[in-house]
Amino acid sequence: MLKTFKGGIHPPYNKELTMSKAVEKAALPKKVIIPMGMHIGAPCEPIVKVGDTVKKGQKIGEAKGFVSVPAHASISGKVTAVEPRPWPGGSLMMSVVIESDGRDEVYEDITPPKPLSELSPEEIKNLIREAGITGMGGAGFPTQVKLSFPPEKNVDTIIVNGAECEPYITADHRLLLEQPEDVVLGLEAIMKATGIKQAFIGIEDNKLDAVEAVKSALKGKAGIEVVVLATKYPQGGEKQLIKAVTGREVPSGGLPMDAGVIVNNAGTCAAVANVLKTGMPLIERITTVTGSGVMEPKNLLIRIGTPLIDLIEQCGGFKGRPGKVLMGGPMMGLAQSVIDVPAIKGTTGLLVLERDDVKLFEPMPCIKCARCVDACPIKLLPTTIAKLAERKMWDEAENYHAMDCIECGCCSYVCPAHIPLTQHIRIAKSNIIALRKKK
Repeated sequence: MLKTFKGGIHPPYNKELTMSKAVEKAALPKKVIIPMGMHIGAPCEPIVKVGDTVKKGQKIGEAKGFVSVPAHASISGKVTAVEPRPWPGGSLMMSVVIESDGRDEVYEDITPPKPLSELSPEEIKNLIREAGITGMGGAGFPTQVKLSFPPEKNVDTIIVNGAECEPYITADHRLLLEQPEDVVLGLEAIMKATGIKQAFIGIEDNKLDAVEAVKSALKGKAGIEVVVLATKYPQGGEKQLIKAVTGREVPSGGLPMDAGVIVNNAGTCAAVANVLKTGMPLIERITTVTGSGVMEPKNLLIRIGTPLIDLIEQCGGFKGRPGKVLMGGPMMGLAQSVIDVPAIKGTTGLLVLERDDVKLFEPMPCIKCARCVDACPIKLLPTTIAKLAERKMWDEAENYHAMDCIECGCCSYVCPAHIPLTQHIRIAKSNIIALRKKK
């Protein structure tokens, strides 16, 4: 029996648009915009100025806190601006703009480190930090922080998230299929850095070709097992993945390490492997560009900082009249008001929908069907929290565990009254955080 969790939904996955398409190397961008805060935690501080010449892989932003990572140039060229710029997360973010010189020269200090067998756990963590590696599944949590857990947490298990449950996105699928050895090497480095001897790679059963590729790469490797998961959204959520693979539950308000587990995305593991093999920091990633509104959906290996419009143009441009552009998938992606913002480290996909495929509904009164309760993978009461949010009863919303919501969108998806439940809960969460800061 396939492993899974209670709740969740089965939206149309639409992965057939790109799942069989090999990763293509994107064209070298003429310009990149590198935000200084592509990660959870303190933004880094620019260490270059307008007029400076930089090379590929050169550090251009210095981390100023423990929960932070540096930023690097993804192309060689001249710095033309150091200023706040629009970025996919909304609002403005201090950014470094680099105009390409077309030479794509590598920074001289970038060389491969010692072999993994000769590296100490602290050296591995430092390599990961200095390479600017963060969670590649979208959240962007600094990887070295995740690996530096307190000893009293008794973490004994690592899970690699290869579920990729978000509809349309196939970037991790292609990575697992085309570069399984890199995913395994990165996982081995993480295991050595943490001293953890047990690891699982979770992959949904709509990617059985990737399952076989990873199993082949694991031959002769001890302590790592592939777990085939039921295809269901949000199977790739950390709490749901932990429950499915280990049977453990992350406590309310807790982190995966409170259940004795670390979860890393498959792309994060591959980024670690790339540093070990080449010394190159995180300056590129695989991104799926897809949807009914793009001429030729593709999986592209892109440079961090490439404007989103460039990626659309490399896929033949818009098809028909665009109705919505999302960074990410349809369930948890962020709608973009402008498309010259840059792709960042967490850009798993770029979804373009035609105008006719974007449906708007007028919310109606709740009919108390409880579909949202059945679908919620966290076992919350979405309608109750949403009503409290509408009435600005933030303390009461917190008592109903609003902060445990993972904003997966299952409740909004199944609601026959078309109530934007996830959006209401998101507003409640932001106000609860603001009240906590005041206190």
